[in-house]
Amino acid sequence: MIPKTNIEKQLTALSASLAPIEPKVFAWAEKNIFLKWGVLSRSKFHCLECTHVWKPACPNTCSKYTACAACGGKLKMQPYNQVRFREMDYCALLQTCGGFQVVRIICSYKHMKKNLTPTYFHNEVMQHWISPKGEVRTLSLSVNVFAQTCDAWKFYSRLEIKPKDFALNAKYRINPYKVYPQSSVLPVLKRNGFKSSVYGIAPQILFTALLNDSIAETLLKAKQTALLQHYLCRPNQEIKRNWQTVKTVIKNGYKIADIKIWEDYIELLRYFKKDLSNPLFVCPENLQQAHDHLVKKKRELLRKKKIHELRLEIEKAQKRYRSDKQRFFGLLFQDKQLTISVIENVKDFMQQGDDLGHCIFTNEYYAKKDSLILSAKIGGQSVETIEVSLSRMQVLQCSGEKHNPSKHHAHILRLISQNLYQIRERMKKRKKATKTVSR
Repeated sequence: MIPKTNIEKQLTALSASLAPIEPKVFAWAEKNIFLKWGVLSRSKFHCLECTHVWKPACPNTCSKYTACAACGGKLKMQPYNQVRFREMDYCALLQTCGGFQVVRIICSYKHMKKNLTPTYFHNEVMQHWISPKGEVRTLSLSVNVFAQTCDAWKFYSRLEIKPKDFALNAKYRINPYKVYPQSSVLPVLKRNGFKSSVYGIAPQILFTALLNDSIAETLLKAKQTALLQHYLCRPNQEIKRNWQTVKTVIKNGYKIADIKIWEDYIELLRYFKKDLSNPLFVCPENLQQAHDHLVKKKRELLRKKKIHELRLEIEKAQKRYRSDKQRFFGLLFQDKQLTISVIENVKDFMQQGDDLGHCIFTNEYYAKKDSLILSAKIGGQSVETIEVSLSRMQVLQCSGEKHNPSKHHAHILRLISQNLYQIRERMKKRKKATKTVSR
C-alpha cells in the first residue's frame, strides 16, 4: 500500500530510519523461544540440538521428555520416526522512535535434521507503531492471500504501511511467544502501569489498551493480571458490565480462580437480585461450590414452573434458536469413539446442563448470538460442553462435569480445532445467501 496521508508518510520514513535488528536479539531468540528436540531412530536416541547419539536402556520405549547427557538439554521426543523437520515461532522487540512506541515482530525458523546441528532463519515481518494517544498503525510484509493463516510470509517483499483496521484482523493479531528483555517503552506507558511483563498479551494490544482504556490501566495497576488477560484477549462486554463488581474484587484483593465461572456466578447473583457490591457474595471462598449452589437453586426454581409454561418457553426459545443457528445444524466431527455435534434443541441444553452440572440452560447460552454450543460425547455419553465464538472463531470454553476438564479434553480440543474451518464455511454460505437475496 502506497503511503498517502501525512502520518503514513511519516511512519514509512521512521521505519526506514530504524536500525537493523542486532544479531544478539536473534541469538537470544534461538535460545529462548524454541524447544529442544530429540528423536528415536533405529533404536537410538538422537539429540537434534547437539547431535549426540546414545542407546537407551529400553530401546522400544520412548517417554515424552528425556535428557541429553552431552548438552544437558531437556529434549521433547518426536512421536514419529521423523529425522528432518522445522519449528516456527514469533518474538518481539520493543523500541521507541519519533515519539511512537514500536513493537517489532520477528518470525524465526529452526531447521533440524538428525546428526546435524540446527540452523536458524530470522526475519522481521511486522511493525506496530503506537502513538501516545493509543492509535496504532502497522507495517507488514506481504502474505499469500490464499493462505488461511498469516504465516505464509513473502520474505522477499518489503515492510509496507497497511490500512487502519489491519491490526484488528484476527488473522494478523500475532501474539509473540516472548519479548526481548532489553526493551524501551514510552514514559506514558510506565506511568499507566507497565513495568516489564506483558503477561501473555500481545504487546500491541496491551499498549493500545493502556493508552486509551482506563479499565485496562486499573486492572494492571491492581495486579489483576488474570482479569486483564481475559479482558484484552477475549474482548467482551462482561467486564464492563460488571465493572462495579470488579472494583469490589479489586478493593478486597480477591483473586478469581476461574474467570468464566465467576462471570456465570455473577449472572446468577444478578438473577437472584443479590447485592453485587457486597464482597460476601462476589468474593466467595469456594467459587465452584458457590456457583454450583446457585445453579442448583435456579434449576429447582425453573423446574417448579408449570410444565405447560416451561414447554411454551422452550418452544419459543427453540424458534429463535433455530432461526439464529440452523445453518450449523447437522455439523458432526468424529474421531474413533469421540463425536462432537452442535446442540440443535433447546431442551437438549437442559439435558446437557443436568448431565454435566453446567449452567448452559439456566443462563440461556442458546440465546447468545455470537456463541455456538456443541456437545462432545464418548459412546453416546456427554463428556464435555464446548462454546465457540463465531466472530473470533475461537474456543471460549470447553469443560466437563462441574467445569473440570475430562480425560478426553486434549482430544476434544484437537478435534474441534481441526474442524473450525467447517463452522467458518457454514457462516460464509449464509453470507453469500444473504447477498444473493438482497440483490
